[in-house]
Amino acid sequence: MKHLKNKTIWITGASAGIGEALAKALAIEGANLVLTARREDELNRVASETGLPQEKIMILPADVTHLDETASLTNQVIQRFGTIDILVNNAGRSSRALAAETPIEIDQQLMKLNYFAPVALTKAVLPQMIKQGSGHIVVTSSVMGKFGTPLRSAYSASKHALHGFFDTLREEVSDKGIQVTILCPGYIKTEVSINSITANGDNYNKMSRYQQNGTSPEKLARRVVKGIKRGKREIWYGGIEILGLYLHRISPYLLYQYLKTQHRKNAFLE
Repeated sequence: MKHLKNKTIWITGASAGIGEALAKALAIEGANLVLTARREDELNRVASETGLPQEKIMILPADVTHLDETASLTNQVIQRFGTIDILVNNAGRSSRALAAETPIEIDQQLMKLNYFAPVALTKAVLPQMIKQGSGHIVVTSSVMGKFGTPLRSAYSASKHALHGFFDTLREEVSDKGIQVTILCPGYIKTEVSINSITANGDNYNKMSRYQQNGTSPEKLARRVVKGIKRGKREIWYGGIEILGLYLHRISPYLLYQYLKTQHRKNAFLE
């Protein structure tokens, strides 16, 4: 998909962070945008800041964990724009809790949002994409979808699951004109740490210094737009933490020794 002008692109988690940055970057490309998140007021703010005319943007507030609503949401998008060219599954949440102290309900909550929601929405849009013989599924994973780090067991598990599903899906639909791209960002300067869930279900409510010093979501968004156009299978982007992906390939032992040392220093609480 070498150009995105007038392509209909549906973004979940579009009210802030990476989703907001993607909306603005894709608006520059002249795409038709469908913005989904729970906070309608924030979606309206993002929509106004894209500069797109009203006929090229659709506000579709929803809680994507309501899996039984995916068909209805999909039909609303198709009724408005006639098609869905790209689905960006971006809604998600991180965690800050030791595995031994995390109730199973927290794991289930994150799996529903980070894994089952994008899978359900993807299955809802696939029939339309298969029918038109084209489409692109994008899903936001993480560096932690490749290897786990302390205090992120539920989050990392949900992101690992995305790779299993979407890597498989890519092979199944490649001959139907449908592409699949997995985003693996490192530390991006968003409020992901503030909104991370703790063992008791509350927000962590602290800005991680790694997040504070992370790459801007706008830079990531520009990289993602280029990656979509090129049909990239995966997009890795961030700072020095991206080296962990390469170290995991070369010497998992050295990587996990480093992570163990950092955990002893309580680095992952920062």
